[in-house]
Amino acid sequence: MLYYLSELTGWYSPLRIFKYITFRALGGAATAFLISLVIGPWLIRRLQDLRVGQFIRKEEAPGLHVLHGKKQGTPTMGGLLILLAVTGATLLWSNPKSMFIHLTLATMLAMGAIGFLDDYAKLRGKSAKGLSARSKFLMQVLWAVGVVSLLLILPETRDWVGDLWVPFLKTPAAAGLPLPVVYLFLGLVLVGAANAVNLTDGLDGLAIGCSGSVALAYLVMSYAAGHVLFAEYLRVPYVAGSGELAVYCGCLLGASLGFLWFNCHPAKVFMGDTGSLALGGGIAMVAILIRQEIALILVGGVFVMEAMSVILQVASFKMRGKRIFLMSPIHHHFELRGWSETQVTIRFWILSILFALLGVATLKIR
Repeated sequence: MLYYLSELTGWYSPLRIFKYITFRALGGAATAFLISLVIGPWLIRRLQDLRVGQFIRKEEAPGLHVLHGKKQGTPTMGGLLILLAVTGATLLWSNPKSMFIHLTLATMLAMGAIGFLDDYAKLRGKSAKGLSARSKFLMQVLWAVGVVSLLLILPETRDWVGDLWVPFLKTPAAAGLPLPVVYLFLGLVLVGAANAVNLTDGLDGLAIGCSGSVALAYLVMSYAAGHVLFAEYLRVPYVAGSGELAVYCGCLLGASLGFLWFNCHPAKVFMGDTGSLALGGGIAMVAILIRQEIALILVGGVFVMEAMSVILQVASFKMRGKRIFLMSPIHHHFELRGWSETQVTIRFWILSILFALLGVATLKIR
């Protein structure tokens, strides 16, 4: 909404500053951070009053219960704070006419709603089991199909949605992919990213800290993709209007830092699936819209590492009857190896920052 102030420059010329994406991205980050700090204590109290507490698996994972049993009852569904901060700040600082902003916010909120239903089911059942994996997956797939269908229809996206861009290459690795491949690939990016963040959310501050570094990387990449001169110089795909996504990424970064204020060890609140699915969905949508889906594998390296550890663990146990890790996702493996929770979290943050820097570097190495 503040974007409209830039149209009043004839009356007061300094208002042109609201036209600049960099200024609005910084303003959005600061606003989302402040919203988190202001609303956070109230929301945590409300969750405590409603007895919206975390359940820790005991029968399924006794080793984990020994380490995390004291977290039983910590308020969850804190992802609502992330959704409020990101949505409020983005609507305030972004261009209200941006289709890219609408799609990204809608995807984040849709994935957050699926996560909310899962968290609510856990609370009603008073256990760590919420919705069935099949139900959650089906809802995510249905949303992904709807989004991809919309991208194939909209004039702003239909001409390039079937192109596949790969880091280090100056031209698309494949152009005009068949429709089934487009649905499969983009659906995998959207659903895979959402669940990868969800799997990473197992230690205080881990998922939200890694999300912050990914948001910062995609802020830079979105700005480059939406700036015709930078895109031409860096030989990255230019997507007209996608620069507005830098504002969204700034808001996501600010909200991540704000939530981390309460989620750092020992956490006062957990994001739950409400937050983790929303974060992954929003980040994936940004990657899709700026044609940097493959780069997400590198930028979100920690999320990929966590998801792959689960896949390998399950596959190894089914095929060989043996486990590769003491426990998956892999952050629990390191805990059971003797690393403290803080050590695991900070070391994974370091890895996430390095992955993010490497991802941004691919813009230049082409």
